[in-house]
Amino acid sequence: MIELLDPTNETKPVERARNKRPSSFQNLTVGMLDIHKMQGDHFLDQLERHFVEQGLTVKRYQKPTYAHPAPVALQQQIAMEVDVLVEALAD
Repeated sequence: MIELLDPTNETKPVERARNKRPSSFQNLTVGMLDIHKMQGDHFLDQLERHFVEQGLTVKRYQKPTYAHPAPVALQQQIAMEVDVLVEALAD
């Protein structure tokens, strides 16, 4: 069993069902979200290069700041435009 923790400051975390993971990324659009921490874009640059070499379609996004959740409009845009999302969290 895998336990997923919500990193937001919730006193009582909301339980969410996990989305089913795709068996393959082929024919999917991969979103990449830079949360605006140092070096996160470098990580995503390398990952994007790998995905593109594999023939995948990649769309990039960036939060205005790492200190707050992504704006609702950005969350909605991502949900409408991609099938899976990679989020860069590293400094």
